[in-house]
Amino acid sequence: MTRHGAGTGDPAGRGDGAGRGDEARRGSAAATTLSRRERERRAATGAGARSAPLPLLLPAVVAVAFLVIPLTALLVRAPWGDAWEILRGSQAEEALRLSLWTSTVATLVSVAVGVPLAWVLAHTDLPGLRLVRALVTLPLVLPPVVGGVALLLAFGRNGFLGQYLDQWFGITIPFTPAAVVMAETFVAMPFLVVTVEGALRSADRGFEEAAATLGARRMTVFRRVTLPLVLPSLGAGAVLCWARALGEFGATITFAGSFPGRTQTMPVAVYYALETDPEAAILLSLVLLLVSVLVLVLLRDKWLGGGTTS
Repeated sequence: MTRHGAGTGDPAGRGDGAGRGDEARRGSAAATTLSRRERERRAATGAGARSAPLPLLLPAVVAVAFLVIPLTALLVRAPWGDAWEILRGSQAEEALRLSLWTSTVATLVSVAVGVPLAWVLAHTDLPGLRLVRALVTLPLVLPPVVGGVALLLAFGRNGFLGQYLDQWFGITIPFTPAAVVMAETFVAMPFLVVTVEGALRSADRGFEEAAATLGARRMTVFRRVTLPLVLPSLGAGAVLCWARALGEFGATITFAGSFPGRTQTMPVAVYYALETDPEAAILLSLVLLLVSVLVLVLLRDKWLGGGTTS
């Protein structure tokens, strides 16, 4: 008896099952091509855009409105016609210059000491590390004015450290530009530490282990492997730290005071202008808002984007 399919000329002895398999594969390929064409058509026409369910869309719109309406009020109420004269008479240039350089110095200090601290928190298991982490993140939830009082009690002329600085070295920190930098660093550095620590914990340790296996020293691994791995997060943390330092008010006015050209930063200048010249306060707020938004927009794609797609 001749086996089924032997006389069909199929050298492999395939039967109807194999023929149906070929047809199925061709049909699957055609369906894939059609599906790809359909996706391309929808992408071209915008039909493939995902829509948001109404229970989520409405609260999202409320949140956006809550954030945008106050900023819009600044733009609407600003005295644009007399803006230049008002700004020239309100010492805005000095306050802005002071805010920019003190927040930059505070960010550099935070990077210099905060990155090593983040590494210790992420890669070591020292005793009391949980307490240290809690103390480091405490300024995130602590009222800034309380931070200013704490700095004053620690580094003031009668503080438990400041009294020795004054007696032994003649150094007085409160109500000086150094006090501004210290206040801004105190409230802003936790943003950098938390961001970098999270990046260090989620980074692939295989590269560091491979470098150590090849004989690299720990500091070499840190400089040549670890830092490049977390560089985007380090940049994002530095931007957040700088923006927080730029807008610091409570700790600054408590620990550094408000001396025009010396310790009066932009937020402090806005506060005092609001009492005497509301139009100047509005314009100073707009200047501060413009500088903050400009920096964040310029750095967003490079640092804050983090490789995400829109």
